[in-house]
Amino acid sequence: MDRILVSACLIGRPVRYNGTAKGSASSGILAQWQSEGRLIAVCPEVAAGFPTPRPPAEIRSADGRDLDGADALAGAARVVDDTGEDVTALFVKGAQDTAEIARRHGCRHAVLTDGSPSCGSTFIYDGTFSGVRKPGIGATVAALQAVGVRVWPETAISDLDALLRG
Repeated sequence: MDRILVSACLIGRPVRYNGTAKGSASSGILAQWQSEGRLIAVCPEVAAGFPTPRPPAEIRSADGRDLDGADALAGAARVVDDTGEDVTALFVKGAQDTAEIARRHGCRHAVLTDGSPSCGSTFIYDGTFSGVRKPGIGATVAALQAVGVRVWPETAISDLDALLRG
């Protein structure tokens, strides 16, 4: 049976930056996977030591280049919260710790919350705190992909379910 890493907020844990959980249109599939013992729930940010709630954070470059979580892991981009504090080190720690959790549990797939500077797999925000989305991945997604984990946004849970059920 495949184990699946999942953003803790998607299964009802209030760990998002604003202290809430995030519902999913595919919560029935998640509940099924949970009852089957497949889910390994993690919030990379909380695991790294961030409090809940916490200021929102976005990925940005010092020179305006279009960078994402892979660049943050490589040291080329910073993760900054809306107070201006550089929180890159904790985001990198959360990403690395989450990749280790996935490895330890044999997870080949992850379902993460899109848009997050940790968990975004199809989009993140542009670093201006203006609500503008851009294509890109979060730091945790980059770390997971580097160890061979396929990451799915929460909007593709049914696609992953179909793949797993074969």
